[in-house]
Amino acid sequence: MGANDGIVSVAGIVVGVAGATSSKSAIFIAGMAGLAAGALSMAAGEYVSVSSQRDTQRATLEKERIELRDYPNEELRELQELYEAKGLTEQTAKIVAKELTAHDVFAAHADAELGIDPNDLTNPWQATISSAVSFLVGAIIPLVAILIFPAHIRILLTFISVLLALTLTGLLSAKVSEANPLKATLRVVVGGAIAMLVTYSIGKLVAGIGF
Repeated sequence: MGANDGIVSVAGIVVGVAGATSSKSAIFIAGMAGLAAGALSMAAGEYVSVSSQRDTQRATLEKERIELRDYPNEELRELQELYEAKGLTEQTAKIVAKELTAHDVFAAHADAELGIDPNDLTNPWQATISSAVSFLVGAIIPLVAILIFPAHIRILLTFISVLLALTLTGLLSAKVSEANPLKATLRVVVGGAIAMLVTYSIGKLVAGIGF
């Protein structure tokens, strides 16, 4: 998804600028600015989001730790009821709850009640770097395309390059998520095409007005 954002965002910028001017330097500057701003924005947004998620997980785990300390019997009963709700008989659920509690009471409750592995919390830096890199990889495609092609076919071939790249990312995302490949691909391709058409039209309009 970060690559898709990079492709569409920078494609929209460079195609819009190319609609207003044929100056390669202007297109390059705008593209580089969009690439840098987009990558930094994605990285900052991901860091804040994942850090907030991690803080929430830590606060929830600390609350569970206190409840285990103050109300051990009630927490054992709650763990048993959770396994009964999953389909175990009362006797089996009681045995499972006691054995897991004897092994690692905190991990047992964190997993069953909260769905959190206390030893594997989300890492904001990993998410930040991954988001920025994926955006940059995607953003390079339209930026290179708009610069390497001759001026008279620059926009058309950039359109084609971007739509092919979006087709590839759509198919890959569908494969990873086991979604319908046609729907997943159409969403990103149509969205990217609309974004480029809109920004190109804006560029032509601004050029016509003469700002």
